[in-house]
Amino acid sequence: MIIDPGTRSFKANYKLLIGSIVPRPIAWVSSRSADNIPNLAPFSFFMGVCSRPPTIAFAPAIRAGDGATKDTLNNIRETGVFGINIVSEDFAEQMVKTATEYPPDVDEFTRAKLTPEPARKITAPLVREARVRYECVLNRIIPVGDGKPGSGFVVLGEIVLFHVDDALLSQGRIDIQALRPIGRLAGPNGYCRITDTFEIERQ
Repeated sequence: MIIDPGTRSFKANYKLLIGSIVPRPIAWVSSRSADNIPNLAPFSFFMGVCSRPPTIAFAPAIRAGDGATKDTLNNIRETGVFGINIVSEDFAEQMVKTATEYPPDVDEFTRAKLTPEPARKITAPLVREARVRYECVLNRIIPVGDGKPGSGFVVLGEIVLFHVDDALLSQGRIDIQALRPIGRLAGPNGYCRITDTFEIERQ
């Protein structure tokens, strides 16, 4: 089947994207508003960009319901900093609680019963429960699309400090089985575990 995205709604195209780009890592982004209100929200359009300097990207979409930009994006624009917290299986349900579109004055840390941890180099809080956390400084925000629902932004951030649980590290590498990260799948409730891995030797 050949599908022309120009003939379909953005919601139909979104279903093709999230059903085929799987599993997707989750950027659990922590930020703080200019009014000092903490915010926490997950984003599954997330990737590493480069390692010199260590840089990540995530993509917050414009909200389909009201066409507004997300609180996370607004906070990063205002403050220029944010945290990335890697989601492990044992607090996945708390992560899902932070995915709700709350009003800007709601503290998702409190709603999900999570512990905000002060960062060392940025003003945004981190999630203490997360075993890997990045302190990030905004590099740039790139708008994509026409600004209507379904459009979005690419947020590039430089990692200025890594927080890694000592128990995860072995010879400079992270033990993925100890981290137990989860990935996002299609549908409103689809997630996966890292429980079955294999290796292929490069030639």
